[in-house]
Amino acid sequence: MRHFLTLKDFSSDELTKLIDRAIELKQQHKAGHVYEPLKNKVLAMIFDKSSTRTRVSFESGMTQFGGGSIFLSPNDSQLGRGEPIEDSARVISSMVDLVMIRTFDHNMVERFADYSSVPVINALTDDYHPCQLLADIQTYVEQRGSIEGKTVTWIGDGNNMCHSYINAADRFGFKLKVATPEGYEPRADIVAEADAEIMLFNDPIEAVHNSDLVVTDVWASMGQEEEQKKREVAFANFQVTRELMDNANDDALFMHCLPAHRGEEVSAEVMDATDSVVWQEAENRLHAQKALLEFLYLNSQA
Repeated sequence: MRHFLTLKDFSSDELTKLIDRAIELKQQHKAGHVYEPLKNKVLAMIFDKSSTRTRVSFESGMTQFGGGSIFLSPNDSQLGRGEPIEDSARVISSMVDLVMIRTFDHNMVERFADYSSVPVINALTDDYHPCQLLADIQTYVEQRGSIEGKTVTWIGDGNNMCHSYINAADRFGFKLKVATPEGYEPRADIVAEADAEIMLFNDPIEAVHNSDLVVTDVWASMGQEEEQKKREVAFANFQVTRELMDNANDDALFMHCLPAHRGEEVSAEVMDATDSVVWQEAENRLHAQKALLEFLYLNSQA
């Protein structure tokens, strides 16, 4: 049984083919073609963390594929009343065809997958956000071609998105520069395990030189709200501004997984500039995840 808990669950070749398939599915959708490989199939969507893009993209994807989805939150399921993850996994997976989980503890997703009889997708944990990386890479490929051999700079917190960019550098073959304030670096073990050129900086201007893609995220993620004021001070010099982007390559793109706080991690000028592809990036969550759903379901039937 194949699961998608991190990008490293798939080979480089599989991920490249998945991106190509996402672009193909997007073109078919825009042309009005009806394609229903998951007709009458069901995706269970378990949300411990709230979301806009994740829920809309997965629900829309399943509907477009001819299937359906079930939204589950701790408030309306036994998961919120202490039922063991292992028991929930056995029961839920016996009734659906795929499971998507958006939660805090990455170990929860791993435990669920261990006891699931159907493919499990990590739609975000505190450690990784692999689905967003599929959309990001698809967006870069559409705009600039292959990302292999390019230079990407991550600006901000060494968080779940940063960890998935480290995994992506390993699988897609790009150089990654990570600029964080001291004390907010990515996990050392994730950096050490990457078969890629990963460079750590505490100066965003130094990091962004010669970059083909600049990426950032909010300074305080879900569950870190009490740290907001402290992080505003620590990250004050890490806002992606026009001046910062001017130090990157002339054709560099800007990405943000959203929601964005204009005036904090990114200026309004950068968010709405022509080199910002955040809206294409957000839309591509739908198409990249459709390619993922198709791959996992068809593989589970092989």
